[in-house]
Amino acid sequence: MSHSAPSTTSPKAGFHTESATPGTVTAAAGAKALAGDVTVPGDKSISHRSLIMGALSVGETTVTGLLEGEDVLRTAACMSALGAKVQKDGATWRVWGRGIGGLTEPDDVLDMGNSGTGARLIAGVLAAYPFTSIMTGDASLRRRPMQRVIAPLSLAGASFAARAGGRLPMAITGAKMPLPLNYESPVASAQVKSAVLLAGLHAPGATTVIEPAPTRDHTERMFRHFGVEVESTLLTGANAAGLGGKNKVRVVGQPELSGRKIVVPGDPSSAAFLVVAALIVPGSKVTVRNVGMNPLRTGLFDTLREMGADIAYINAREEAGEPVADLEVRASKLKGIVVPAARAPSMIDEYPILSVAAAFAEGETRMEGLAELKVKESDRLALMANGLKACGVDARAEGETLIVRGGARPKGDATIAVHLDHRIAMSFLVLGFAAEKPIAVDDASAIATSFPGFVDLMNGLGAKISDLPAADMPPVSK
Repeated sequence: MSHSAPSTTSPKAGFHTESATPGTVTAAAGAKALAGDVTVPGDKSISHRSLIMGALSVGETTVTGLLEGEDVLRTAACMSALGAKVQKDGATWRVWGRGIGGLTEPDDVLDMGNSGTGARLIAGVLAAYPFTSIMTGDASLRRRPMQRVIAPLSLAGASFAARAGGRLPMAITGAKMPLPLNYESPVASAQVKSAVLLAGLHAPGATTVIEPAPTRDHTERMFRHFGVEVESTLLTGANAAGLGGKNKVRVVGQPELSGRKIVVPGDPSSAAFLVVAALIVPGSKVTVRNVGMNPLRTGLFDTLREMGADIAYINAREEAGEPVADLEVRASKLKGIVVPAARAPSMIDEYPILSVAAAFAEGETRMEGLAELKVKESDRLALMANGLKACGVDARAEGETLIVRGGARPKGDATIAVHLDHRIAMSFLVLGFAAEKPIAVDDASAIATSFPGFVDLMNGLGAKISDLPAADMPPVSK
């Protein structure tokens, strides 16, 4: 089912994000009330998938609202290197795809930068092509485990050569005849599920993934938008096979896909930083427009509302198969709660910023079931516990649980090592807005991977982030 496409775009050309904020930056303490009506960059998960699905379709796919962060631009360059034509046309991105089975061998190493999502999803695609590709990434990505996708994709007929523990750099030789799978994943990971389903698009017959708990379903929604036959079944009761409470997704492979129009909503993981900042800075009122409200992504907002947050959903609607709404957020008095492990798949990227909110909540907040945080861009569980303690917050990690006792205003007066982790960097800058003294992060460059414009947007709301050392950073005037 190979299809011709227009001439390809160079994988090195045309895909540029704004300059990353280098080195140490500092959030001034005691921010005045934040106020404004803003939008956040497009959803990263949907942006990756829109480019991949466009490359696997025949004809033109147009994407508006694409996140133009470094992670997504790596995926754009990768799709170009594999034979699709990808170009930016003003605010619209255009992808001319090659169809299922039509991608071609890349001429060079595929460098995924910091993007774990891009690396794992594209590994699923490459597992179905009978050529060899080499994939690498930055120092952070090279530490992240890829074995979780290597294992199922090997069952589909692909072969892999990777560093110890299945880490990048990694060579992938795809299957000559990809096999459909019936795979039960040991981890609740949307990336693992998506990698298997993307490989399954290229195989005859049906591919099924059973996951231990429902994870974000952007892949399934995107598949349906492109015309793929998808069945999702929540296995709510224990059955003879002991599959109670799990989620099953089935796709039919080798479809004929045609290009589609995609509107990418604002990323709820990015909106999370604005929402928590507005909640903890007294007197704040912020409206965040066009936020994706996929029910498998809104665990943070549900949790914050349980803690007493004043967050209103307005103008609810649907765009390209995804629910969207505007968020009106007002500063609120929060209380500590227990966040159950079952909620983790719906908010796994938001625990760093939730722990910041917990630092201002009266009483104890227990966040359970966080083993997955240890294998993100960094060991987020340890970094948040240690960083909060450095800022004067009573916080500790016990096994897979993060415990934060809040209520008192954090003292701040710390510089946090973020280990190339964008969410750690943004979380501690937000903490700095309401601390007694400034908080600095040692390297803000990684923020551009997911939230280009973060510093300017926050400063526009009334915060003050600059490249001054913490010692020279006065509190924001009231």
